[in-house]
Amino acid sequence: MQKMKLLLVSLCLSAPGLVFADTAASTPSNFKLSGYLDGSYNYLQQSDHFISGSNNRVFDLVPNGLTLQQAAMTAAYQPSHGFGGLLNLIGGRDANTIAPYGFKPSTEFDSQTIAIDFTQAYLQYVKGPVTFISGRFLTLVGVEQIDPTQNTNFSRGILFYNTPNTHTGVRATYVVNDKLTFIGGINDGWDNIRDWGRRRTLEYGVSYTFNPKFSFSVQGYNGQERATPQTDFGPTGIRNLIDVIATYNATDKLTLIANYDYGSQSTASLPNGILGSAAWSGIAGYANYKFNDKWRTSVRGELFDDQDGFRTGVRQNWREVTLTVGYAPLKNVEIRAETRHDFSNVNSFLKSNGVTATNYQQSYALEGVCKFG
Repeated sequence: MQKMKLLLVSLCLSAPGLVFADTAASTPSNFKLSGYLDGSYNYLQQSDHFISGSNNRVFDLVPNGLTLQQAAMTAAYQPSHGFGGLLNLIGGRDANTIAPYGFKPSTEFDSQTIAIDFTQAYLQYVKGPVTFISGRFLTLVGVEQIDPTQNTNFSRGILFYNTPNTHTGVRATYVVNDKLTFIGGINDGWDNIRDWGRRRTLEYGVSYTFNPKFSFSVQGYNGQERATPQTDFGPTGIRNLIDVIATYNATDKLTLIANYDYGSQSTASLPNGILGSAAWSGIAGYANYKFNDKWRTSVRGELFDDQDGFRTGVRQNWREVTLTVGYAPLKNVEIRAETRHDFSNVNSFLKSNGVTATNYQQSYALEGVCKFG
């Protein structure tokens, strides 16, 4: 374990100097070059699949071993008015999962462990309180992010599993004041850069900061998606998703977050092989506590009802609880130790023997994350 910690810290310490040396002194004030490295050791007691064949995890898919999850670089020119843009490149194993339908790095580069994805690539125009972007960009929904430096746990939660990662289209953000913001846009749907035979997807969002302690947001999507996801043929149905997030900064050290999702699709491929309507819902809670500048902890609990089996391929109530301890030996370096227990009301988790099933999944992980720029 100690060797693992030393390896991750060494990797984080060496990369910034190689990639970003002297960029701060040579770039204009509106241009920013930044990035991060994310490596892990992960252990899953069961396999990484449900009995349906669908993954039961998002990025932490290696049952027992070391993984370069992400090596990311972002180049952004985003002035307060006029034209700008952003390019975000992610390499590593996670790029295979992040990549939208229509481009799979595992196919393009013939590798399941090393891949490259242009996760964000958009042009920007700012005029007064309104910002327009056009291209590929991150989703509006969810507490957790693709970028591990924005998360408090190593593994992504169940709600992240059941929401989109990115969209390709246009988006407008209107900042009314320092409390109220509206967002609206149109795009190609959930993680798509092809499949033009569908109605486009509308996105919307509103956020309000009541005071420094409490903020609230509602965002969602409405559009046409295939009955069988990640295909460009077959019947379609209207998919809706509503996402609600409430954040309460109880003290300078303690932050509490609640996230609720409700989704539905009018025509969906169900586990029994027929087409029908589907609905799913979930709630997640986070308690994040910072002991001091070096130590912190995070507890996450989730309940997810896949009542029709559309999202996981199994009709089940899927729940999980995660405990993470974070230690920052340096300002931009953090080592995270995580234990997570998933369980279901049915035997949905395929065991490591690939034959029998059980109703739980247990995992342990050690992650090293560093950011620079």
